[in-house]
Amino acid sequence: MEQNLALPGERGAPSLLAHSRSKVSGLRHGLEAHLRGSAALARRFGDVFAMGELAAYLALVHDVGKGCRAWRQALLKVESSGGRVGVPHKEAGARLAAEHLTREFGAVVYGHHGGLPDQPSLKGMFKRVLRASPEARAVQEAIDAVERLVPEIRPRVPPAVPQWVTEGSLAETRVRLDLLLRMLFSCLVDADYLDTEAHFDAAPVRLGPVADMQALTRRFERRREEMLAERAPSPMDAARQKIYELAVRAAAGEPGMYRLHVPTGGAKTLAAGGFALHHAAAHGMDRVITAVPFTSITEQNAAVYRRLLDSAGGDEAEDRARGEWVVLEHHSSVDLDSAAESWARLAAENWDAPFAVTTTVQLFESLFSHRPAAMRKLHRLAGAVIVLDEVQALPDRLLVPILSGLRGLVEHFGTTVVLSSATQPEFGSLPGLQDFEIRDIVEEPAAFFEELRRVRYEWRLGEDVTWTSIAEEMVEHEHVLAVVNTTDDAATLHRLLQKSTDACVLHLSRRMTAEHRRETIEAIRRHLAIPLPQRPPLYVVSTTLIEAGVDLDFPCVYRAWAPVESFQQAAGRCNRDMRLDGLGTVVIFRPTDGKQPKDPSRNAAMTETGNRFGPDLAAPDDLSALAGYYRSRFVAQQAGAGGLGREIEKLRVELDFPEVDRKFRMIEDEAAAPVVVIRTEEQRQLVEEAVKVLRDGKGGLRDALRRLRPHTATLPRHQANRAVREGLAEPVIGDLLLWVGHGQYHDQRGLEPDAPEDREDFTV
Repeated sequence: MEQNLALPGERGAPSLLAHSRSKVSGLRHGLEAHLRGSAALARRFGDVFAMGELAAYLALVHDVGKGCRAWRQALLKVESSGGRVGVPHKEAGARLAAEHLTREFGAVVYGHHGGLPDQPSLKGMFKRVLRASPEARAVQEAIDAVERLVPEIRPRVPPAVPQWVTEGSLAETRVRLDLLLRMLFSCLVDADYLDTEAHFDAAPVRLGPVADMQALTRRFERRREEMLAERAPSPMDAARQKIYELAVRAAAGEPGMYRLHVPTGGAKTLAAGGFALHHAAAHGMDRVITAVPFTSITEQNAAVYRRLLDSAGGDEAEDRARGEWVVLEHHSSVDLDSAAESWARLAAENWDAPFAVTTTVQLFESLFSHRPAAMRKLHRLAGAVIVLDEVQALPDRLLVPILSGLRGLVEHFGTTVVLSSATQPEFGSLPGLQDFEIRDIVEEPAAFFEELRRVRYEWRLGEDVTWTSIAEEMVEHEHVLAVVNTTDDAATLHRLLQKSTDACVLHLSRRMTAEHRRETIEAIRRHLAIPLPQRPPLYVVSTTLIEAGVDLDFPCVYRAWAPVESFQQAAGRCNRDMRLDGLGTVVIFRPTDGKQPKDPSRNAAMTETGNRFGPDLAAPDDLSALAGYYRSRFVAQQAGAGGLGREIEKLRVELDFPEVDRKFRMIEDEAAAPVVVIRTEEQRQLVEEAVKVLRDGKGGLRDALRRLRPHTATLPRHQANRAVREGLAEPVIGDLLLWVGHGQYHDQRGLEPDAPEDREDFTV
């Protein structure tokens, strides 16, 4: 006999349930309301790339499996404890998607909690639900029950699949299908999470502000003029203004792929932002996403863009409270999908702001992920302007899928892409882009490189070059920046300099919290603002986080041996505003006791660097030599293992989403583990309150992560794991840790868990 499922005390309660009671409203979430609410949101997201009907249908059927008696009984049983329901519910919607579309679209529904599946897993599921079995009967029961309330789950005319998916070779059509499924999955997942979040918060669905790009462009122009008027005049100003005007003029061009190639110090941040906003306003686009390789640049660029765009002129918290925020800064390295709690995924960003500043790691690892939390934001790339700043930092071993993905977004999802760099790679020579137009925003960059030449290069490449010799040489100057390749090398040189001089010696690396880095950069700027005759000596040691986009100006820069583009990027911190009487000095050195990141692509780049650049060879800013360097560097890797990422592209053809995710790693060794650090007592309450929100999981999760962002450093994964074992750090959410050890946070170098605890220069 069927169990009576009436809910006492709930007149008019839904007959089918999607979620348990909200702790705020005390009400349960009806399945019909959830399916229709999710479908409406997904339609809104999919309409941006003309696939609203398709996205809406997949969202409409995604939780149909919750229509069976077993689901509801289990939900009511665990409601008070908050435990897992434990009844599968994805199969029914996947079967409907396969029946009315194709089996491949069933993957979107089947993966909406666990992630997009591979084809064998998908086929195995369909075999189970299409043969006579208890599982198949439960699927049919759920479909029949939901169809009585939502008859549209069996449409008379199924949603149309775009024709471009079926045109071309098998490999071409499968790669296009791969991208379409990813974008539809994003629409579904974001809609599902937003509708679920609204139920548990007992609040309207949280949607970001609607962008008025015309108004934002006018605001940007007005505030840019005000900001420039506050700066001291520079010999660079005329060239920067001309570059900006060229960018604004190019913005009238049709959507597509563009290249912004200007020298370091040419104000690329403003030029790229101006192009993106004017282009979006001209073509009715509603979002700008700018991605950079380093979190330090997101912090700096986001601060600039907030000042130029946000209504409160730079206060993100105030703008959010008033619902008027424009700029979203997102570079969290927290892996939310690694958390078992389903609420953790609700904290994932969905880039619901008109102007998002993120990292290339976030952007591309999300694009090629298979996991819901990472992918929920992907639909925001449609109809957007994507600015890839410092594009030379994209890893060679992933270039084929990256450029293929970007091309797909441009061709089929209304996206414009800007490739921005002072050391512009020869991407047009690579497979997939050889027949694809890339338009130049600045048509004759060589003229600007000559006009803005600011440095000369010296070389220290002998066997006698060591960290000790470099430290001894550096202190012969008065104001020097040294850029090195690893955090260990930075700490080594910093210690040597501290022993060699009584002058101010500062350090920058990701072992420091974001706020600590910001404070250090501001201290450097204040120091450099002192007129030279009165300025005390200053020595700064930094990892590569400083060399791309951080606006600092030293008369002398030392750069450890690296691929040639890093030489020119480091040179961008030397004589940046051309205020010296002559040229600045950039010293390229190769310490015999130095370290290099282990990366075959980097090794290929360094081999080509050694072949083409040096004391008797070309200078790093020789554009012709750079173009030849990139072409040879790419050719040298095309035939090797992976072939610039060809193996990943083959996996995309096979629709093997989990394996693409596993192999696509911007940082190969997954070295960075995020660690929250309480550096001062003044920070303690804020940090502890945010950590409590994350651990309780009762709402406000994304805001809590944002509040912790300034207080987060990184550690190599093996050190982080050991710190947890030794009781120095505690898990918070996903792979985010809270540092609870004492005596291992250096007041200049940040986290050093291997350092002795009795050192006086350690805090925490």
